[in-house]
Formats: sequence, structure tokens, C-alpha cells
Amino acid sequence: MSSAHFPFSAVVGQDDLRLALLLNAVSPAVGGVLVRGEKGTAKSTAVRALSALLPRVDVVPGCRFSCAPAAPDPDCPDGPHEPGPGGERPARMVELPVGASEDRLVGSLDIERALSEGVKAFEPGLLADAHRGILYVDEVNLLHDHLVDVLLDAAAMGASYVEREGVSVRHAARFLLVGTMNPEEGELRPQLLDRFGLTVEVAASREPAQRVEVVRRRLAYEDDPVGFASRWAGDEHDVRARVVAARALLPQVVLGDTSLLRIAATCAGFEVDGMRADIVMARTATALAAWAGRTDVLKEDVRQAALLALPHRRRRAPFDAPGLDEDKLDRILDEFPDDEPEPEPEPEGPDDSGPGDEGPDDGGPDGGGGAPQGEGPEAPDSPEVPESPDTGQTPDAGEGPDASDSTEGPQSPDPRGGAPEQAAVRASEPFRTKMLSVPGLGEGAAGRRSRARTAHGRTTGSQRPRGQLTKLHLAATVHAAAPHQKARGRSGRGLVVRKDDLRQATREGREGNLVLFVVDASGSMAARQRMSAVKGAVLSLLLDAYQRRDKVGLITFRGAGADLALPPTSSVDAAAARLEQLPTGGRTPLASGLLKAREVLRIERLRDPSRRPLLVVVTDGRATSAGGLGGDPRELAGRGARLLAAEGVTSVVVDCESGPVRLGLAGVLAADLGGPAVSLDGLRADSLAGLVKNVRTSVESARSPQGAGNRRAA
Repeated sequence: MSSAHFPFSAVVGQDDLRLALLLNAVSPAVGGVLVRGEKGTAKSTAVRALSALLPRVDVVPGCRFSCAPAAPDPDCPDGPHEPGPGGERPARMVELPVGASEDRLVGSLDIERALSEGVKAFEPGLLADAHRGILYVDEVNLLHDHLVDVLLDAAAMGASYVEREGVSVRHAARFLLVGTMNPEEGELRPQLLDRFGLTVEVAASREPAQRVEVVRRRLAYEDDPVGFASRWAGDEHDVRARVVAARALLPQVVLGDTSLLRIAATCAGFEVDGMRADIVMARTATALAAWAGRTDVLKEDVRQAALLALPHRRRRAPFDAPGLDEDKLDRILDEFPDDEPEPEPEPEGPDDSGPGDEGPDDGGPDGGGGAPQGEGPEAPDSPEVPESPDTGQTPDAGEGPDASDSTEGPQSPDPRGGAPEQAAVRASEPFRTKMLSVPGLGEGAAGRRSRARTAHGRTTGSQRPRGQLTKLHLAATVHAAAPHQKARGRSGRGLVVRKDDLRQATREGREGNLVLFVVDASGSMAARQRMSAVKGAVLSLLLDAYQRRDKVGLITFRGAGADLALPPTSSVDAAAARLEQLPTGGRTPLASGLLKAREVLRIERLRDPSRRPLLVVVTDGRATSAGGLGGDPRELAGRGARLLAAEGVTSVVVDCESGPVRLGLAGVLAADLGGPAVSLDGLRADSLAGLVKNVRTSVESARSPQGAGNRRAA
């Protein structure tokens, strides 16, 4: 029922979000929308309401794959379709759950019938349901890699292929891909990011009047969804009619040479990869003109198209901030003379940025208008990020000057003792690190670091299926069924297969781990050039964790104790930001850092027992403070390290000691942890081959008496 969703017209504010969705409704060739923003900003509400505004779809009666009567898919599994009158149905919005299986997405085959009868008994999946509609992925950044790969293939080819043991099915799968995500929970793979035509950053309004209107409408909707929807039915009808009119006008829109030059110059000026950005900008600009009721593309259309289509394509590295320099954009656009005709008068009705023009208190149903307040290319105001109570900085860290982006800064006495505190320094340039992995075979979330039993990868054996069969091991299935053929009365050539004969293929792939960084921020690390190199090394490891789909956490220790600067999260960007702001100074409570790590790992083991940890301790090995524990600091550090080793935690020590005279304390710590010690230079992938190729080898070496002695002598 249409009343099940909050009306699109009743969404308050979020001009860019609604405009991007409406442009895709006008021209599905734009390529979808990625909505990034904090939680509670109507991302999902607006997306779910969009389907009610899409025109109805003509379909072949009885076709499970939504073939169009005028041009049916010649390879449709339900075909071939005879010419004839078609039927109509509303456009669908299909939701892909984050935890969905591959079979649920692409469809599944009846393996038993395929083997015994030789028929293609195919059950369509979500891609078939979404054909000629919307495929919506909430929390798309948390989607498993194997599902991302399937989406990439379908989006690129406009079709879905199912291949199972010699049985092949293909069907059309052209859909509007819409995803929402909270960047705090992790970023999106660049390959999938580029598949979204447009991207929008959303944030909650800081205007009290607009926030009041949001609450008022939401409460009214929850009290009476049907009545609320009926009060907005007129506005919904107007927007739907405008979408239909814009679709009809779209083929008549002229994209002039000047506009094309502006598009090409903009994409070149912002150094975007490939040509997809140019194509998306061209389609978006023409859709903007059609939405405005014009047949000519103007400079403001190109500008708005750039603001929607380029921010997510110009990111050069995972930790670069998204967005465009609008002054630079204006300079590029102004390089070309505006020889296009003057804008035609706007048609009466809603403005270009959404389905209405009222402010929050202007006479709309339920006491407020349901449209964006004003128009223009500017993105919504950036959210004010509140100070987190758990920043990883000690209470006195903020007393010095703010020098998070400085390479020089004054020192201030550290009241907790030891060397004076120094302001934060920038990290050195990141580099490609060697592969660090957890030994053994895990069963954690899919990723790219350590060996694990996964749904994808190379086949290593077979077993009876636990639940629905997903990957058939053909040889094992035939072997299980063969002894029973006579008893089952087999008379023909076909193999008589029963459910008990089916065998699931066991596969080995890679998993993501929990990489917990324990970083020494004490006075012994405070030499500015040295700390810059340390931060660069940790930043490089964070980049590696981002690429391998790990969760990361950050613990720092200095002065009187250790702080959890960042609880384990999928947002590697957040860890990089906390690292950049990290000051140094004070004594070295190494034991506190190790015990804090042990506590964090204990809690994470309860939350996610299948995700194995990798502990990375970044220190020179000195221990000059007991951190309030009482006792000898070095002995306490050794005991803490041995506790972690006894619990089977895989550890790596990044030795930050430098200079002609070295104490080798990081090697001693590594021996107590049962892991290797790696120098900053040895962490580089282009350093001596095989130095840190696999933690398993290094662990065995560290645990041997000869290996421990060598490290103490290093």
C-alpha cells in the first residue's frame, strides 16, 4: 500500500538528496545514487518513498523477469514470449539485505532436478525482481565482497548469469542502484563506488525550526499513516506528474558543444579516472534541464551535475576527504563563453531542487510544506562534529596549541611526568606494507588477509550441507549416489540422486581480521621526525587494513596510562583521523597499553568470536612507568605480553628504535608476545624479500630459544 511509506513530498529539507533521487527517476541512465551521511537523516525514508513516484511498468503477463512486451528479452528463461498485449504493474523497489546469500541475490537452481532430470529449474533472485525497478542496499558499505562482485557484474552488463555445474541461466537485470551508508562504519570499495552515478552527503539540519517540523511530521505519520499519506496525496500526484513530463521531454533536450566542453574540462580539471564521470555528468545535466522544463542545458545544470557526480570519483586515496572545491569548479566553468540562450521562464510549480517551494511553516498539509527550502547547487551544511569523550587524548593533551597539521610547535610540561608534551605532527607519506596475517585457518567475515573457510575460494573438500545447498561438489555427490543406483531401481542413463547424496563443497579463501594497534605516544617517541615516521608506518598499515576489509582499533599509551582512542570499527578513516591528532609526551606505561589491549580483545571476542585478532604494537620497547599498577615497569610489561601470548593472540612488534646505539628492547617484547619484531624499514613491501611475508614463520622463529636470543642481541 502507498500508505506504508512516508510520502516523498513530506520529507523536510535534504534538497540534494531528493533532487538526486528525482533525477534518476527522470533518467534511470544516470546510474543510481549513493547517499552518505550520519544516522537519522531520512536516508532510507526518502529512498523507500521514491518508488511511489516512478511510472508504472509494462510487462509480459506471467513473466517472472519483467520483460517488456514491446522488446522482450530473447534469452529470458520464461521465454520466448509471443507478441501480444501486455499488463501493467507498479515499479518495484527491492531491498538487498547486507547478510543475504549469493543465491538469494542471483537466484538458485534445483540441483537435484538438474542432475536427475536435466532440466533448468531456476528460482529467480533479487536481481530479477529489481529489473526495471530500484535495487536498494541499506548499509551498502557493509555488504560482503562476493555480493559486491555480483552487483558489479550485473551493473556493468545489464544481465545476471547463474552458472552451476554445467547448467547456465541468463536474464536481464537493469535496475536503478541506490545505496545508503554511514561513513563512520567504513568506506566503500572504489570499484562499487564508481558504479553509483551520483553521490549525496546528508546531515541533520541545525536550524531549530526545521528540526521541529521534522519531528512534527514524523509523529503525525506514526499516529495515522493512512491519514497522513492522504493529506500529501496531492503533492505526491504533482511530483509524479512532473517526473512523467520530464521523462517525455528528456529526448528533446539539447546538450550543446559548450556544455560538453565544460563537462570535459571539469572532469579533467579534477583528475577523475576514466570516462564514466563525463558520461554521468552529461546525463545528469540533461536530466536537470528536463526536470526544469527546458530543452537546453545551461551552465548551472553542468555545475549542479558536477557537484552530484564528481565528489566520490575524485578521491585519490582512501583517507582523502570527499567533496569538490567549488571555487575551482566555477573557474573552470567560466573559461568557456556562455553562448547558450537565456533561460526560459520556469514553469509554474515546484522548483528545481524538489517537489515544492514552501518553508517549514508555509501552509502545507499537517502544518508544513513538504519540499526543499530553496534551490541551488550548494550541498547541505556539513554536520557539526561533536567532540567525542573517547578521543584517545589525555585530559592535559588539549592544553597545548592546536597543531594537528603542523610540523613545528611549542612544548608544554606534562603534569604526569617525563618529557614535555609535544603537539601532534603530520604523518610521513604512507607506503605499501608487507603482508601480515594470522596463522591457521579461521571462519571469520570475508576479507583479504588470513586463510579461512569461506563460501568462495578454492575447493578443498566436501561435506554434508548444513541447511540449503549453495556450492555443489559434483564428484563427491556422484560418489555418494553411485552405490545405491541398483537399490533405487535405476533403469536409464540418468543418475538417481536423492537429497542425502548431495555434498557441499568446502572452500578456502581469505577473511578479514581485527587489527588492533597499540601505539607508544610517550616522550621517548617524541622526536618530531621520528614520530612522523611512526605515524606514517601506522597509516600505511591502516591503508592495508582498509584494502583487506579488516576492522581496526587504536590504543595509545603515555604518561599515567593507556587510552582507547578508537574502539574497534570498520571505519579506517576514523582511525587515521585519530592518529593524525595524536600528541606525544610523558613517561612510557607499556604494561598499561598491553593490558588495555587484552581487555579490548576480550570484549571483542564476546561480540564477534569468529573474527580473529592481529595485535600490532608500535614502540621502541622502553617501559619507564608502571601506569598505576605498582611494581617494576619492565617486569610488568613482560607479564602483560606473556598473558597475551598465552591467550593465543597473534602479535607483531614494530620496532621504532633508531640511532647508532640500540637497546633491543622491542625484540625482547616481541619474544614475550611470541611474535616477530619488525623495523620501520622492514615493514615496507619493497624491503628485503620475505622479512615479514608470513607471521606464522616469524612466530615459530620467535618462540625458538635461538630466535629469542637473536632478538635480544639485535
